Amino acid sequence: MFKSESSAVINTIEASSTRLLGVILDMDGVLLESEPFIAEAAVRMFAEKGVKVTAADFRPFIGTGEDRFLGGVAELKKVKLDMPRDKERTYEIYVDLIAGRLETLPGVSRFLAECKRRGLKVAVASSADRIKVEANLREIDLPASRFETVVVGQDVARKKPSPDIFIEAARRMGLEPENCLVVEDAVSGVIAAKAAGSRCLGLTTSFSAEQLRAAGADWTADDLADASLGVLEW
Repeated sequence: MFKSESSAVINTIEASSTRLLGVILDMDGVLLESEPFIAEAAVRMFAEKGVKVTAADFRPFIGTGEDRFLGGVAELKKVKLDMPRDKERTYEIYVDLIAGRLETLPGVSRFLAECKRRGLKVAVASSADRIKVEANLREIDLPASRFETVVVGQDVARKKPSPDIFIEAARRMGLEPENCLVVEDAVSGVIAAKAAGSRCLGLTTSFSAEQLRAAGADWTADDLADASLGVLEW
């Protein structure tokens, strides 16, 4: 089902008695790839304001939540946003863009099935707002009911790289963060996972393996299909 060994997977963890009881999955770049769509929606929103931006302008703000995703580019362009109206407009455009176009990333279904087989609790923790998370999960036929809990950006005061969202996800599952594996694709998310005290599998869908390891990832892999079985064996 999973690779027992892979040159794409780096294990930097020393032996530990901490037992894995739960898995916390980021959404974008882990379950699905929606970053191109939200970037396109944001480009269109800025265009409606008469401001020209590119999808590349948003890359430094991946994984930080839409407030920072939009706000960071607005600061760079010296534009004042009308929030929350501009964010709401971005989401309106986004929901239209993704209709019939989102797909699960490789290995997601098998990874979730393996977690279930092992009796692990599974949560989703995304810095995105609820409207985006729910729309994405609907599009890939993974409703919130498939998970122990779904935590979104609006549920915590501090966004990644602060650890709040992963601490909250663990709490809702009745677990300690150190008993959880976090699966992330963004540098900010890896930093947040390690700050929470969790082990972290970094997927190279948005950043390089070197960047993710530098941020503290315990393992790296191309995607969940490429992940070593060892990420669930502790």
